[in-house]
Amino acid sequence: MSDDWLEILRELRERGVGHALATVIETRGSASAKTGSKAVIDAEGRLLHGWVGGGCAESTVCQTAVAALREGEGRVVDVNLDDEVLGVGMPCGGHMRVFVEPVLPRPGLWIVGHGRVAETLCAFGDRLGLAVRVSDPGATAEHFPEAAERITDDAGYQRLRPAPGDFVVIATQHKGDHLSLDRVLESDAGYIALIASRKRAGLVMDYLRERGRGEEDIARVRSPAGLDIGARTPEEIALSVIAEIVQHRRGGSGESLASP
Repeated sequence: MSDDWLEILRELRERGVGHALATVIETRGSASAKTGSKAVIDAEGRLLHGWVGGGCAESTVCQTAVAALREGEGRVVDVNLDDEVLGVGMPCGGHMRVFVEPVLPRPGLWIVGHGRVAETLCAFGDRLGLAVRVSDPGATAEHFPEAAERITDDAGYQRLRPAPGDFVVIATQHKGDHLSLDRVLESDAGYIALIASRKRAGLVMDYLRERGRGEEDIARVRSPAGLDIGARTPEEIALSVIAEIVQHRRGGSGESLASP
């Protein structure tokens, strides 16, 4: 794969853009694309780069890419090229097989706050393949070296915009936790946790109700956050929260594997 291709794929990954990589793996008869030809297609079915044939070939491959991204599974598509026309104005009359591989963006982990719990969560999240974004005035590169993005100038939480399915952990140590949580509830984040005592969590939930949040919204918030592992230190608290995130992501029970 050429440097141009690698640069394009790297840029899409860094931007968090889901896309599909289509590769011609077999051709028979006449075809404008050759074995090994590639194309990058976005979630809307638009060809971003490359070439896998024109006419019906491109349309079929792009439609397959949309389905592969939606379902998160690669697939092989057979394309009949009878309708594709060569430069001389004659049908190709060939056949092409294309492997379409979805490249899904990394799930995001948004951490609001700073301190040892937040720093440890950032490190854990990065090791688990999550794109970590930290929102806090104290989110420096020194304390959050693994973060993909550090937001330090967003007192009103306007840039706190998790994508559907992202994970959000509020760890502000009571400073603005009610405001940031209210903002997050406007999103379709798949996991929302507030690190706080039961008493503080109750006060925050009362604030949200006063703001007009219904019980359906309140039920989305996990607080106290994390699994019950008897955590005491900041690092242990971060471990319990990241364990709950893994449980939510993978559909685990949270029970001991040794349980009968």
